[in-house]
Amino acid sequence: MLGVVGARPGRQRGFDGASIQKRVSLDSGTFWIALRMIDRKNNRPGFSPAQPAAVAEQLFLFGPDLEPVEPEVVFVRSDRARHYRLTLQRDGAAVATIPRRGSEREARRFVEQHRDWLKRARARQQTRPRAAAVWTAGAAVLWRGETQTIRPTADGGRPVVVLGADVFRLPRSEGDLRPALEAQFARLARIELPARTWELAAATGIAIKQVTIRNQRSRWGSCSARGTISLNWRLMQTPDFVRDYIIYHELSHLREMNHSARFWARVEAVCPEWRAAERWLKRHGGLAGL
Repeated sequence: MLGVVGARPGRQRGFDGASIQKRVSLDSGTFWIALRMIDRKNNRPGFSPAQPAAVAEQLFLFGPDLEPVEPEVVFVRSDRARHYRLTLQRDGAAVATIPRRGSEREARRFVEQHRDWLKRARARQQTRPRAAAVWTAGAAVLWRGETQTIRPTADGGRPVVVLGADVFRLPRSEGDLRPALEAQFARLARIELPARTWELAAATGIAIKQVTIRNQRSRWGSCSARGTISLNWRLMQTPDFVRDYIIYHELSHLREMNHSARFWARVEAVCPEWRAAERWLKRHGGLAGL
């Protein structure tokens, strides 16, 4: 997810649009919609929209003649959403989320109020650097905040890739190496990120109960009121100060479950570099896939 704006719903009840499992109604008519669902917890497709853990990973819209179309905005209802929200997906699709007590009419008004934001977000998307879809030998990849070149070599007959000070053993050296390398990145994240989180939690005096590493597609991290910190394995691709900022950010949420002035004051107290980290994420986060 590349951008998001939101607002609280009014007192309207119900949803005056069609079910997203069958069709959606836009200004230009009625369209059929297909969603590729993925369970973020287990990172596998096949869940229905009714599953709480399932989210729309990709939206495919078809006209009455079943030809693909590209709508300006797709309206989707979410029983879990508390606010109206407009998001710009990585594939360029704009999605307006309607909360449980909201209405499509209010959602359309919300979208109109944020046309300028959507235009700016799309302009930023066009200029934002993105990681290559396929990682072959010689491709550039972001690793620990530095751009590294994939150069497979042999170690005892088995292919390896050296990125900075890290050595990754691969099943092969030809073709798309991205799946194998990302699996190695995630494996290393499950070792390093929890250890660093526990270390920073102890330093700040904030109690946590669990640290999980996830394959989140739109977040660098999250937390629960029960003390669980969830981190994106892609933090391994960022500089150390950015990784630490995300951890401090989630730890601060355990004291302030909001983004109020008090929350940012807590972040500032433990991570004075947070503004620089936010700038880095906006400029370079796309190279890590977010």
